[in-house]
Amino acid sequence: MVDITLGINTNLAREILTGFLRSEVTRVGMSHAVVGLSGGLDSALSCILAVEALGAENVLAVRMPYKLSSSDSLDHAQLLIDQLGVQSKTIEITDMVEPLFKMHPDISKMRMGNIMARERMIVLFDQSEVFKGLVIGTSNKTEILLGYSTHYGDSASAMNPIGDLYKTQVRQLSRAMNIPAPIIDKPPSADLWEGQTDEGELGFTYGEVDKLLYLLVDQRYSPLEAIEAGFNEKFVNAVTTRIRRNQFKRMQPPIAKISNRTIGYDFLYLRDWGT
Repeated sequence: MVDITLGINTNLAREILTGFLRSEVTRVGMSHAVVGLSGGLDSALSCILAVEALGAENVLAVRMPYKLSSSDSLDHAQLLIDQLGVQSKTIEITDMVEPLFKMHPDISKMRMGNIMARERMIVLFDQSEVFKGLVIGTSNKTEILLGYSTHYGDSASAMNPIGDLYKTQVRQLSRAMNIPAPIIDKPPSADLWEGQTDEGELGFTYGEVDKLLYLLVDQRYSPLEAIEAGFNEKFVNAVTTRIRRNQFKRMQPPIAKISNRTIGYDFLYLRDWGT
């Protein structure tokens, strides 16, 4: 297996990402930001970056639970709110989405999850108007490449500071920025239904797929070259199929540039796979 190192210079990444947030917010004449705080790692990192860029008094963290949401999610979000001293609101979405659920007794978990994700973005953009702040994205590079998000739901934002960080790198930077350990260490989950985890849905771990995506996207390996480098053929085919299938989702807001290529440019390479 080829040696793959995804480590980043956390001090430099921190400087670039906070600078990106500060410049993108202020260049449109604004000074506030709104972040949907789920209790998970990605939103925690986006929130702490926004605070460092703009000041805690200028950041609104919004918790948006559904009636079946884990209490841990609310508690972990509160840990960060208390640590950072940001303004916060809790707006439950249950009464907003239940009427649509009840119209379709056979509705699937996938449909319910998508509806909840889109409703949360409605709430965030409404709070954006109230707070006079831009909505900050919380999608990492792994999710974007795999299409593991809801179109016009959690993939929607005014800007996305962590969009060029693989999940592995999100975790590394989060440790460097002192995000509470319970948030860093718990299994990644969108908390859309009981027992739901990202890796359980994907069928592979972030650690595994990050290395493969790095070769395919950043290093311009073909799928065959990735297999020759030591990756399982079935795994490579599953990941590349998912990337092709979800290209329509990857219309992204401005993303902070960490590597020597932007994500948007990297997608052009997928044409070499026959897409």
